[in-house]
Amino acid sequence: MLLAAGIVLGWLLSLVALFALVALDALGLAGGLLALAVMARTLAQTGLFIVGHDAMHGVLLPEHPRWNDRLGAASLGLYAALPYGRCHRNHLRHHREEATPGDPDFHPDPHAGPLRWYGRFMGGYLSSSQMARLLVGWMGLTVLLHSLAGLGWDRAAHSVLLCCTLPLLLSSLQLFLVGTYLPHRQQRSGSGGATSLDLPVWASLLACYHFGYHREHHEAPTVPWFALPRQRLASGGAGSVSLDTRNCSDRLP
Repeated sequence: MLLAAGIVLGWLLSLVALFALVALDALGLAGGLLALAVMARTLAQTGLFIVGHDAMHGVLLPEHPRWNDRLGAASLGLYAALPYGRCHRNHLRHHREEATPGDPDFHPDPHAGPLRWYGRFMGGYLSSSQMARLLVGWMGLTVLLHSLAGLGWDRAAHSVLLCCTLPLLLSSLQLFLVGTYLPHRQQRSGSGGATSLDLPVWASLLACYHFGYHREHHEAPTVPWFALPRQRLASGGAGSVSLDTRNCSDRLP
C-alpha cells in the first residue's frame, strides 16, 4: 500500500509539475528536456494501471477485498476512466484462457503484426462511455487552465494534449509492447507459455514495472509487481527472450 500510495502521489505531482512547466512555460523547456518530462509522466501514468492490476489479483489489500477493489477502481479511473469490472473480467480471462481465441489480450492470427494486435488489445478495454468520460475530463481540465491560469483556449488545449493525452497513449503502448506483445507473440505458433524479457532489474522497472517478467507473473499471478524480480531469481530466469527483433517475422500492420 505504501508503494501504491507513492505511485498515486507521483502521478499527481507529475501532473501538476508538467502542467506548470508546459502551460506556464516556467523554465522555457528545450525540446529534449520536455521529452524527458513527458516520458517521466508516462511512467507515472503506467504506474496507475499497475496499481489497478495488483488490485485485480487481490493483492493490494488482500485482507479487505472490497477496499482492494475500490482502490483498484479509483486507480483505473484516474488512469483512463476505465471500468474496473470490465478490466477485471478481461484480465482474469487472459490468465485463464491464455493464448486462446478467448483471450482478449491475444491475437491468434500469426500474420497479424503489432498494429493489428494493438487494435484488438485496445478494443477489449475501450468503450464509448469510457471514451466519453475521458474526453469530458480533458475538456474540464482545459476549461480550468483557461479560467484559473488565464491561458488562451489553444494553449490550454495544447497543454492538456501534452500532459494528459500523449502520456496516456504512450503508456498504453508501453503496457501493450512490454506486457503483452513481446511476451506472448511466440505463442501464436503454439510454442509453450508466456516468456520473460531478458532485462536487468533496473531496466525491467523502467520498461514497465517488471511486467516484462511475464512468465513469472503468469506462474504466480498473486505476486505483486515489485516482487517479480525475486520470483524470477527463484525460477532461475528460464524462458526469457531478448529484445532483438531483427529476426521477427511479424509484418506491419
